[in-house]
Amino acid sequence: ELRHRASPWQRNLGYPLAMLGLLALTGISVLIVCFHVLELLLDDAAMPRGMEDASLGQVSFSIFGSFGAALQVVLIFYLMVSSVVGFYSSPLFTRLLPERQDTPLTKIIGNCVSLLVLSSALPVFSRTLGITRFDLLGDFGRFNWLGNFYIVFLYNMGFAGLTTLCLVKRVSWAVQAELIRAFGEDR
Repeated sequence: ELRHRASPWQRNLGYPLAMLGLLALTGISVLIVCFHVLELLLDDAAMPRGMEDASLGQVSFSIFGSFGAALQVVLIFYLMVSSVVGFYSSPLFTRLLPERQDTPLTKIIGNCVSLLVLSSALPVFSRTLGITRFDLLGDFGRFNWLGNFYIVFLYNMGFAGLTTLCLVKRVSWAVQAELIRAFGEDR
């Protein structure tokens, strides 16, 4: 219903641009994770351990300088939003969604706890995937399991594989549905 009420500009320009942006951010994050997997295989320094000497402001945390740092911020924000959307769209937690002016206190507390857990896991998540090396001054690199090559490698491979699978599934189903609709086979 919202799509039918949208303006032609929104339908013909806004939605495709938003979709292309989401595809680009997903593709970039998968590419960064794939490069991180290669780094893990070739160099032990790619492991997400804590920084010994935090030289903030002296050395860039990205290979690409300011552009890379801005890209890291955008990707971390994208991962945060996609984690929250994925969490609330999973069948187990759809009942936790708040309702407008009819949300009991237990549901509000459950939402606060869920968002706190998701936001606390985000720095470790982005560091384990190799999206950023910045420690957020929380010294998250001291977790023992971040030094285990197999756990970090399998985590990265799982993220890259499952994200690629979801991307291909979503895009191919959308293209398939449009082709069926275009050829009139839906009737």
